[in-house]
Amino acid sequence: MATHEARTLQVSIQRNWNDVYEYVSTPENLPEWASGLSSGLQKSGDEWVGDGPAGKLRLRFAPPNNVGVLDHWVTTETGEEVYIPLRVVANGESSEVIFTLFRLPGMDDEKFTADAAWVMRDLQRLKDLLEAQLIA
Repeated sequence: MATHEARTLQVSIQRNWNDVYEYVSTPENLPEWASGLSSGLQKSGDEWVGDGPAGKLRLRFAPPNNVGVLDHWVTTETGEEVYIPLRVVANGESSEVIFTLFRLPGMDDEKFTADAAWVMRDLQRLKDLLEAQLIA
């Protein structure tokens, strides 16, 4: 079994970790901040189905929990399954959202760097959305 290179990407959010977990763990909220989903998700059995830049996607999510685990698995139209470890942890009165990005087989340095930048834009969007809700 091969080990893949990984990058840990994170953002601090000035919100209680429970609030962040509740928002992020609601699949219907994903298109608001995760740009890899270009349209709303529809529940289909134990999975969610949506449209992404490269076509239809199927998603499975970790079961609800009280420890901040937000892992999910994305299956592309070609049947490739991508595991996405995602956590929210308390940091005082605020939160850290931590995303592990794996380099997929055949991915060159340029694509891996571009994917990391894409994830950071999405995490920044999540931060902006959740911190704006404090003001609203």
